[in-house]
Amino acid sequence: MRADVRFLGQLLGDTVREQAGERVFDLVESARQTAFAVRRNDVERSATFDVLTGTPAAEAIDVIRAFSLFALLSNIAEDLHQERRRAMHVAAGEPPREGDLARTWEKIESAGDSEAGWAALRRTARVVPVLTAHPTETRRRSVFRITRSITELMRRREALAEGSAERAEVEADIKREVVLLWDTAIIRSQRPRIQDEILTGLQYHEATLIDVIPRLNREVANKLGTDRAVVRPGSWIGGDRDGNPYVTGEVVEFATSRAAALIQNFYDDELRQLEAELSLSGKQVDAPEALLALADGLESRGDDEAARRDVPFRRAVRSVRRKLAARAALHSIAGARIPVDHMGVRIGAEGDPAYARPDDMLADLGVIGDALREVGAGIVAESRLSALEWAVRTFGFHLQALDMRQNSDTHEEVLTELFAEAGVCEDYASLEEAERVEILLRELSYDRPLLGPRAELSELAAKELGVLRAAARAVDALGEGVIPHYIVSMCQSVSDLLEPAILLKEVGLLRGGPKAPSSQVRLIPLLETIEDLAAGREIMREYFALEPVRELVRSQGNLQEIMLGYSDSNKDGGYLAANWALYQGELELVALGADAGVDLRFFHGRGGSVGRGGGNSYEAILSQPPGAVRGALRITEQGEVLSAKYSEPPRARRNLEALVAATIESSVIDVEGLGDDAEAAYAVMADLARRGRKAYGSLVHDDPGFIEYFTTSTPLSEIGELNIGSRPTARKQTSDVSDLRAIPWVLSWSQSRVMLPGWFGVGSALAGWLDDGGEGARSGGRDARVAQLALLYRTWPFFRTTLSNLAQVMAKADMGLARQYASLVEDAETRERVYSRILAEFELTRDMVLEITGQETLLDDNPALARSVRNRFPYLEPLNVLQIELLRRFRAGEDDPDVRTGIQLTMNGLATALRNSG
Repeated sequence: MRADVRFLGQLLGDTVREQAGERVFDLVESARQTAFAVRRNDVERSATFDVLTGTPAAEAIDVIRAFSLFALLSNIAEDLHQERRRAMHVAAGEPPREGDLARTWEKIESAGDSEAGWAALRRTARVVPVLTAHPTETRRRSVFRITRSITELMRRREALAEGSAERAEVEADIKREVVLLWDTAIIRSQRPRIQDEILTGLQYHEATLIDVIPRLNREVANKLGTDRAVVRPGSWIGGDRDGNPYVTGEVVEFATSRAAALIQNFYDDELRQLEAELSLSGKQVDAPEALLALADGLESRGDDEAARRDVPFRRAVRSVRRKLAARAALHSIAGARIPVDHMGVRIGAEGDPAYARPDDMLADLGVIGDALREVGAGIVAESRLSALEWAVRTFGFHLQALDMRQNSDTHEEVLTELFAEAGVCEDYASLEEAERVEILLRELSYDRPLLGPRAELSELAAKELGVLRAAARAVDALGEGVIPHYIVSMCQSVSDLLEPAILLKEVGLLRGGPKAPSSQVRLIPLLETIEDLAAGREIMREYFALEPVRELVRSQGNLQEIMLGYSDSNKDGGYLAANWALYQGELELVALGADAGVDLRFFHGRGGSVGRGGGNSYEAILSQPPGAVRGALRITEQGEVLSAKYSEPPRARRNLEALVAATIESSVIDVEGLGDDAEAAYAVMADLARRGRKAYGSLVHDDPGFIEYFTTSTPLSEIGELNIGSRPTARKQTSDVSDLRAIPWVLSWSQSRVMLPGWFGVGSALAGWLDDGGEGARSGGRDARVAQLALLYRTWPFFRTTLSNLAQVMAKADMGLARQYASLVEDAETRERVYSRILAEFELTRDMVLEITGQETLLDDNPALARSVRNRFPYLEPLNVLQIELLRRFRAGEDDPDVRTGIQLTMNGLATALRNSG
């Protein structure tokens, strides 16, 4: 790995010298050497500022780009190193590792009789990674292509002998890509549109997911003895309009049609290659009647068809291609290519029948597969054809499920207008909860729209209905799987969850009726704050008590999904309180589901950073409470985490495999491991959470200078002013933490290297509990209580993961750099008071974690991350220093566009280097 880093770094250095000049190269080298000297404590931290302060903005941009691109290239080297280690592990015949499915199968078999668990998994197993847009994933698709090319070339380089002509040629190709990388803008010059974010999300399907997921599904299904696709991709990009005014009906149409075109073209590419491969001659094999019926089922087209009479398998595949092409034409799928034969002539004919459902296409592919097996060519069926069948099972005609999301306040406002227009209720918004529920249920008992064709609506109502009508058109064209979920943000009552049902009925996505409504779109509450999580059980109890709701849920497989928000709960109450509120909330909801006879599936709204629920996904799933997984979950994937996990096939496979492995283990094996000690452990955690929330709130909510400190010591304001993401950073002007969106809240602290959302308040909670003995403490002194927490750390996955994730995020913090960001705060008293509190809590938290875990450093249990931190953090120092310098200039009124660009580039570079910063 070090050799790869040196090689790529040398190429980048040469490119900087050639492209930007000797002066910039010398400045980069001076900053690099000084940063390393700072890390070795050979010089004071101010030395890096001495090198870079006063650098002209245009030169600063080149320096920032150099260190940002080095971080990008270092990521490639680290990822390749992990691939090598994994390959060596397998080649050496060593036992499978945690997170490998082979290890999961071993665990289940050693656990004894688990047939009941297997049977449940065959019926319910479902893992859905949901891609979401994120401001730190601002990398252009051209940069994505170049980095993938460099990665593949580095793989080829390693396989060639050192000094060989072939290796020299590959190294020249890598150099060309590095030059292209330098000469390509890393980020967009304008704020990205949602359409840009949609295409960015789809690039991960093209790069890896479209190949990796079906193969993984086939492997899992073979083990479980089923033909269900366990892993199904989802997306929020283009359907999430909560706080994003730019999501319109046109955007929904763009998102669904582009995804459909991508999978349509993929299918045709695979069929075209399959057609070429299946050269079996009718003179050599006796083709079954079913195959001949498929091959001859469509009207032949000219001489080419006549010449193919002797190759019935090719003609059968051609029939499949023609039906697929007819489907794209029927639904006018924008971007779907016109299929052609090997001569470039368009295939198909006017009036060709079109596939109505993916199952129809699967049936035809099954005919071809069965015929191959019948003529003794079964081995042929198990290759490309089998992979294509699993792709169709996985992706259907829509590729990914697009979630709809909107907040309950918007639903209320729109329904108030619609009910008034229809004469249902004069002022719905003024009604009490019981009256609202009564009206909503009454309207759901009617299978008729509220509005006539000439109704005149406000801009908001017209836009909301326009979005849902576009969703309904997508369902008509692509099937029910394209829009299967409707998420209600800020869901704090039963009426909040029922309101979107009326809107779905208005556009035909839900049918009302005197007995019960029916719909394939699930209504999903999003429980975001700590208070929402605490109230979730009562809301859902009242919801399930309604007979029409029970019938609706039964019609959807008796499955109710609930989304858990990790971000706002953390912002609201701090790391410890949020994590416990989520665990406790899940326990209560699981019990409620059992009482109500309803299966629950949780959707985990995790971000990339620990402060937003991030961390190792395998460990996070194993840390869920008993009964919370039960074979199925959905989980968001976003930001720079997308690139880290899904830009290359080996990494995509490894991460998806870990999600599936953890889901299966949590469903079949008792992974909590507390047994009879559960209640005592819960009491300890509840007390720690209360103490942590109090410590967190005393700074974040109660300190009168905190907002000033936060908004001026971090680049929060600049995140909103620069071209970072498509949605606003705050719901309104920031006067309180609650006004902020969670992503800029976490991103700002990550950029300033404080990482506050991932640890603040934990030290005070642990120290207080250890010093005075709290709930659940065993008899004895402080040492006995330390031993008690140490035992929980070793035996309870939830507690271990909570502290482990915290340690990882603290290892990426830098209080020395945080002190420099604090210098941006003008009021000296506020600056010193708040920074001193942050520093003291950081040191206390670090000491408490080390005492409980018994580790000497924060990353003793994660040597790979420790190595990464040690190797790359000196390269982050110049990025932070230049960000501080440019923030000073920007806030002082300097209007040089290069200053703005430089700040934006530092944000991107730091997010790239930290890899899970937002």
